[in-house]
Amino acid sequence: MTEIKIIENTSEIAAGTRGASLGVGALKVVAHNHESELFGKYERYIVEDENELLNRPVQYPTAKRIEGVVQVYQNVSDVVSHVLDNDNFPLVLAGDHASAGGTIAGIKKSHPDKRLGVIWIDAHADLHTPYTTPSGNIHGMPLATALGTDNLESQINDPVEEVKTYWNQMKDLNGVTPKIQSEDLVFIAVRDTEKPEDDLMERRGIRNFSVDEVRQKGLQTVVTEIKEKLSDCDIVYVSFDVDSMDCILVSKGTGTPVENGLTPEEAEHFVRQFSSWDKCCCVEFVEINPCLDNKINKMAEVAFDILDKTLIDLENRL
Repeated sequence: MTEIKIIENTSEIAAGTRGASLGVGALKVVAHNHESELFGKYERYIVEDENELLNRPVQYPTAKRIEGVVQVYQNVSDVVSHVLDNDNFPLVLAGDHASAGGTIAGIKKSHPDKRLGVIWIDAHADLHTPYTTPSGNIHGMPLATALGTDNLESQINDPVEEVKTYWNQMKDLNGVTPKIQSEDLVFIAVRDTEKPEDDLMERRGIRNFSVDEVRQKGLQTVVTEIKEKLSDCDIVYVSFDVDSMDCILVSKGTGTPVENGLTPEEAEHFVRQFSSWDKCCCVEFVEINPCLDNKINKMAEVAFDILDKTLIDLENRL
């Protein structure tokens, strides 16, 4: 890879609250206040969103605005694959976490024959499906699309046929299903899940390094264990949801804040360590929501600091 390209994705139609579309803008405010040239230094791609759907009634309660999320998946996938096909490194700055499924689809579109590992740094497992979701919010479903699962063993909903069609399109995007294997998915700091997700994780043996385990073992030991676990993967994608951090220590400037999370320093260590790994082909930052920030723009400030240092590491690596 030769150059870093920033991909801005303002989609927020899959979240349960409004404001994640402003997350990239909040980062730009912090950059301006720090007199940083970050957003002028790198070529940027703007992903077309479907946020106009927020002004219309929800058609499908078990998969809210799925008709738009399908299109966002395709839009994100096309941009990510374009950047990778040109031998560049995509750094994605996104609104809600749903479209990370599109990022994964874009990576597989560019590298269909490579085994992809995913490091998911998040308070949530995002393993729901239209068949299991208690809320219908699709930002809780991207990894299920990547795994190509409906999780019918834990079914509580009976989606209408239109939802099933859209859902299958998301799973099958670019003609690859599944896009990742369960053994190639690793969670860090996941601590807010529902029973269908817990059951799927147990059945599939999906590994979660809890906050307590991180602190018991130490940061570098966890990094080493994850690299060993994903050693058979050809490439790795790192997805960093800011709600992985403790909302009391940082702020509630994210769609679904959860206490007892990582410190900013712990989150920074993981993002930088895995971004610097030569297997890493893409990094994504998601779910900054300045509308919900109880400390003005604190979440964006913390995320920007991590982002800025990560970009320096990537430059040194590339």
